[in-house]
Amino acid sequence: MKVLIIIGTRPEAIKMAPVVLALQEASEKVQPIVCLTAQHRELLDQVIRSFNLPVSYDLNIMTPGQTLVEITSRILERLSEIIVDTKPDVVLVHGDTTTTLSSALASYYQKISIGHVEAGLRTYDKYHPFPEEINRRLVDAMGDFLYAPTEQAKKNLLSEHIEEHKIIVTGNTGIDALLYIAEKPYQFQDELLSRLGKERRLIVLTAHRRESFGQPMDEIFHAVSDLVDKNEDIEVLFPVHPNPNVMASVKKFLDQKERVHLIPPLEYVPFVHILKKCYLILTDSGGIQEESPSLGKPVLVLRDVTERPEAVQAGTALLVGPHYDRIVKSVQKLLDDKEMYQNMANKINPYGDGKAGKRIAQHLINQFSNKEL
Repeated sequence: MKVLIIIGTRPEAIKMAPVVLALQEASEKVQPIVCLTAQHRELLDQVIRSFNLPVSYDLNIMTPGQTLVEITSRILERLSEIIVDTKPDVVLVHGDTTTTLSSALASYYQKISIGHVEAGLRTYDKYHPFPEEINRRLVDAMGDFLYAPTEQAKKNLLSEHIEEHKIIVTGNTGIDALLYIAEKPYQFQDELLSRLGKERRLIVLTAHRRESFGQPMDEIFHAVSDLVDKNEDIEVLFPVHPNPNVMASVKKFLDQKERVHLIPPLEYVPFVHILKKCYLILTDSGGIQEESPSLGKPVLVLRDVTERPEAVQAGTALLVGPHYDRIVKSVQKLLDDKEMYQNMANKINPYGDGKAGKRIAQHLINQFSNKEL
């Protein structure tokens, strides 16, 4: 059985790694073929190295200032050639990126089965997140095997009249990856990363979403700046996304700011271990909303809507949006109210048990060979 696994961004690589590793364990029955689109080049390569993933094809499509139209058309054209060449039994895509949509469409045009890892996430607002919300809806419509991470994701798919036999609840593969890395001993090589969190409470900030560019991102960074001024016992680590739109807001509020550490994006392994020792997390990332509960860290989500409501419902995450007043008020309360902090930190992770990758691999083998792993 040939399984073509498409990876375009760092989050996709992190969450596909457990699936690739599980398929490799069944190598006598399965031939996993990894294809990178490199929608995000340098961030993607870090994870490929961390998990030692085998790469058979690299489309290397990334160019400065590329548009969604350019990304979509390049992947669609070049991946179509690879699908014809490799003749896979199934193509696996992940999540909601432009790589995901283009790869699914290329597979559909060739009438190849599509497996969608992390299917069924919804905000039901087509512009938040943009373009991810529509990407994932279209991929689920084309998919043959929809690997939903939670029961809520399955309910979303059923509400759209998708046949139940296509839906398999697996847990989230991101938790597999997180536990794999977090349980390994680690020593920071960087002096700054090593000392962070020892003398002050560490807040980790990540912000990169398209819909936050401009005024919303200004409000986020303004809030962080004022929180640092008000609380001498905190420091902030911000791995800055290389997008120029992010940098424009950084320069207004956080550049040269005392106790705000601006660094390039971290490789996945040190980033996991930074999350392990931080006090709380501010993020507009999807994956971090899932990872934080496993590490016992409260997370404030810098978005108005989330396709991952399970963490909010469980009490491990709080939606504050890209709004100055709500960010300042919520962070300050978590800094001052120990009971509220512990209530958020001690909740159970609703996203999985670390075995999602094996479940996906097992399902594929059952579908195509009816043999056990």
